[in-house]
Amino acid sequence: MGKYRDDVEQLLKLVGGKENIQAVSHCITRMRFVLADPKKADGKAIENIPSVKGTFTQAGQYQVIIGNDVSEFYNEFTAFAGIEGVSKEAVKAAAKSGQNPLQRIMGALGEIFAPLIPALICGGLILGFRNVIGEINFFADGTQSLADISQFWEGMYQFLWLIGEAVFHLLPVGIVWSITKKMGTTQILGIVLGLTLVSPQLLNGFSVASTPAAEIPVWNFGFAQVQMIGYQGQVISAMLAGFVLVFLEKFFRKYCPEVVSMIVVPFCSLVPAVIIAHTVVGPIGWKIGDALATVVYNGLFSGFGWLFAGVFGLLYAPLVMTGLHHMTNAIDSQLVNAYGGTILWPMIALSNIAQGSSVLAMTVLQRKNERAQQVNVPACVSCYLGVTEPALFGVNLKYGFPLVCGMIGSCAAAMVSVGFGVQAFSIGVGGLPGILSIKTEFYLPFLAAMAIAVAVPFILTLIVGSRKLKAEDRETETGIETVDEGLKNEGSLTGELKAVLSGQVIPIEEVEDTVFSQKIMGDGVAVKPEDTLVKAPADAVVSVVMKESAHACGLTLANGLEILIHVGIDTVDMNGDGFQLFVEEGQKVRMGDPLIQFDPEKIRAAGHTATTMMIVTGEGNARNVTMHSGMKGTAAETAVITYE
Repeated sequence: MGKYRDDVEQLLKLVGGKENIQAVSHCITRMRFVLADPKKADGKAIENIPSVKGTFTQAGQYQVIIGNDVSEFYNEFTAFAGIEGVSKEAVKAAAKSGQNPLQRIMGALGEIFAPLIPALICGGLILGFRNVIGEINFFADGTQSLADISQFWEGMYQFLWLIGEAVFHLLPVGIVWSITKKMGTTQILGIVLGLTLVSPQLLNGFSVASTPAAEIPVWNFGFAQVQMIGYQGQVISAMLAGFVLVFLEKFFRKYCPEVVSMIVVPFCSLVPAVIIAHTVVGPIGWKIGDALATVVYNGLFSGFGWLFAGVFGLLYAPLVMTGLHHMTNAIDSQLVNAYGGTILWPMIALSNIAQGSSVLAMTVLQRKNERAQQVNVPACVSCYLGVTEPALFGVNLKYGFPLVCGMIGSCAAAMVSVGFGVQAFSIGVGGLPGILSIKTEFYLPFLAAMAIAVAVPFILTLIVGSRKLKAEDRETETGIETVDEGLKNEGSLTGELKAVLSGQVIPIEEVEDTVFSQKIMGDGVAVKPEDTLVKAPADAVVSVVMKESAHACGLTLANGLEILIHVGIDTVDMNGDGFQLFVEEGQKVRMGDPLIQFDPEKIRAAGHTATTMMIVTGEGNARNVTMHSGMKGTAAETAVITYE
């Protein structure tokens, strides 16, 4: 009988049996399932299996967190179930095949916009800052701004537009690039196509509405004329152009002989794509984008705008859970380009705050349940900072009533926001910092809406939870937190773990992966690397390696302390491309020995971050394990974890 036979048997039953499993794989910490019917999986019962540290669903995959022994667990599971494991790509493909067309479209849209969001957030913050220093008259009895009375701030006001223009006027370049990256075609061709949409030879797209038709320049081909209009800030037009380029490149690459493909494919893809973009899909996309923005804008500013806002505020959190919320990025961008601001984004920020407030109430209700608090506290913090998935899936959806209370608070706050016409410069930082993206003339009404988003869900969740929350959910069960007195008296080694990479050491809570940030695998630290060679943080034995992906390994110290080193987030999807593993399971290493080499450029090109985690997955005989962060660390020199 295998080590995990009982747990494996329970898990197979609780995921719905062999017939409910379409595909299964694993990474360094998790089992990844694609289930025919996800509703058959009993999440609460699965989390009670001794080997299981948690569950969640992501990108159509039902993921069960096991820990360092996941490889052994996986082998026992597949052997017991009589099923064959598949590659992670096959699991992802199976997950997508189980989605309906709308889910696949929204998922693709989300992947296209995800790399662009940091730039959009930065641009929105910059526009807000420019507005404060150059548009608000604080001085001379309300007649002059900071830029008016200071040459430095006048220069800063003008200089910052350089970044704002790059973000919003040249947005089509980023969109077309992201599409080619997502679809696996030549990214530089996407960049070139995007540049042709915003060329300085064209009439700036933001000036088209104010330019008489007779004064718009044209290309005259004799038999036809084409207006020389730029698509600065246009979202739909850029997306359509990008997909045309992808289609053409894939078509010619399929039928073109390999010997001439380097010449024929780029030429036959790019030139027709540029022509079609400026003559067909560009104008069509412009009309679609304007129509979409007009409908949303007029709907929100109509006599029934409060009702529209209430429905949006009520349903936004469920939209996040289905992935359909990605469409709002395109609508927000179109509103900004058409009207100089978006009334939609403030409601999204308020929804984040409302769901975070529900979790805050749960931390009060479950203050005696230490296991629940390990999820509640980081989920609340991340939600208030704009990342709602940990709160939605980890807390609010689990209990039900906090989700509903948050939706009600979001509904009320959205109606107040729209009732006062609150607008943001652009997509911004979600949650409480969202006010930084709000136009300054709307600060007071937005603060009022924020107060509602905090108070209403918090109070409702407390009231409902005081009646509905079960006693076992309020307090840690007796006996769970007992300490083995015999262990206290055992000898232990005093020591420290050094940084595995040189770079900025950050708290594990700041990592953009809920399994790590919520400490489901254990506490630890992370490093934003400045070098590429992962070194052993102490003398140890290699307890686990990921041979296929080469992105992670586990170490065990002499005192039983277990460490998981994980390079990057979701880098398992790269299948080892850009990684080199120097150790194997069972090998003894000394502090400073090389473990893993990685290529940060390949990680970035794959859409991932190289942030590297050091997680204490088991303390062994160590005591008072303490994490140290907030400083620059040097590989194999700076202590980041200490213990007794």
